[in-house]
Amino acid sequence: MDAPVTPTRSSASGRSSVIDSLRGCTLSGVRVHKEELRRKITFPEYLRLAMREAIRAKDVGAATVAQYFEAAHAEGAEQVEPAEWPMVVFINSKSGGRHGPELKARLQELMGEEQVFDLSAVKPHEFVQYGLSCLEKFASLGDNCAKRLVAGGDGTVGWVLGCLGELNKQGSLPVPPTGIIPLGTGNDLSRSFGWGGSFPFNWRSAIKRTLEKVACGPTAHLDR
Repeated sequence: MDAPVTPTRSSASGRSSVIDSLRGCTLSGVRVHKEELRRKITFPEYLRLAMREAIRAKDVGAATVAQYFEAAHAEGAEQVEPAEWPMVVFINSKSGGRHGPELKARLQELMGEEQVFDLSAVKPHEFVQYGLSCLEKFASLGDNCAKRLVAGGDGTVGWVLGCLGELNKQGSLPVPPTGIIPLGTGNDLSRSFGWGGSFPFNWRSAIKRTLEKVACGPTAHLDR
């Protein structure tokens, strides 16, 4: 799918009607320590590396991808627990002025480099075709549930939702839910679903709270 154009409100709603979207939520004052949050949202290392390799090679069946699976299942290999709140992030580092690159670095600090995808390097349809397929291939270990968090404006969010919507056409259900970090100048979708209309000034602490909200938030459906 090509890069996004700024969608109208109706077209964005139509394209994303099959996508689950996370509403904002409160956590009743509960805060998760940074290391605890990282542990809960980070995929096992073998899965992160396999997903990255599948996208790089544009081939889920590549021998290098299979090696990670074989090593994880080899006799005597250490058994690892799946992430409790697994998620990946798509970020438009060109959104939000100077905050885009800084936010990308902060997200990588909180959840690892392999789970943060800069849309200038990895397009949403590439993740769907190769990264998500890799997750499904390794689903036997319980790593088949990933939430997406999109950092950008309405154009960026519509782009990602449109690509994920292809899963419904292919019968690949359920489509994982999506949250939003409002980095753009137009953030109607983010505002409508309780994520706010702009990125807060104190963004370094705000991004950690946002990850917590994504992990714990209830799911709502977007209608046409």
